[in-house]
Amino acid sequence: MNVEIDHPEVHMDRKKQALAIIGLLKEEYPEAVCSLEYEKDYELLFATRLAAQCTDERVNQVTKELYKIYPTLQSFAEADISELENHIRSTGFFRVKARDIKATALILLEKFDGRVPDTMEQLLTLPGVGRKTANLILGDVYGKPAIVCDTHCIRITNLLGLADSKDPAKVESQLREILPPEESNDFCHRLVLHGRAVCVARRPKCDSCVLREHCDHYKSQSK
Repeated sequence: MNVEIDHPEVHMDRKKQALAIIGLLKEEYPEAVCSLEYEKDYELLFATRLAAQCTDERVNQVTKELYKIYPTLQSFAEADISELENHIRSTGFFRVKARDIKATALILLEKFDGRVPDTMEQLLTLPGVGRKTANLILGDVYGKPAIVCDTHCIRITNLLGLADSKDPAKVESQLREILPPEESNDFCHRLVLHGRAVCVARRPKCDSCVLREHCDHYKSQSK
């Protein structure tokens, strides 16, 4: 799909389209919240690491017990790596995830006074943290404008015509150009909800989708 998003006239049209979509998503999903459960800043960071190639539902089941076993950042830093692996085994890729979590706990304590940093640059220095995770932390923990380009966001914004790439960094850049900063974080959370409920991968329920009149894919299918 090539929507020539960088063209000035298309750019303005996409901004109007994005505003309309934001309004409809707000009506459909008033509560724009992260589905990962956490209380402390580092708990969201670790839960996001565990969520790689794993469902949020499974991660929430695991972290419910995990945060009882390791109630502090210090306890994660001091964790026996084999025991930590066993506690998170069901999330998949448990060895590398355990290694990253333990290493991150140590770095947070030694370099950041036990707090998760609040800048993209610092977050990207943590083991296993990419832009998607960093944006989630910036948006949900610190309330900063953020665009979490997960699979739902990339797939749905391409179908809508708001983006024209499968590359997360490019999609993030394109969305930053057309989304109001104060709406961007909640927009991404609502896309996840919409992707699970309606715009399901490979079997989207286009006829019952509230976004269909603003969706390039639906319009092309209708023709």
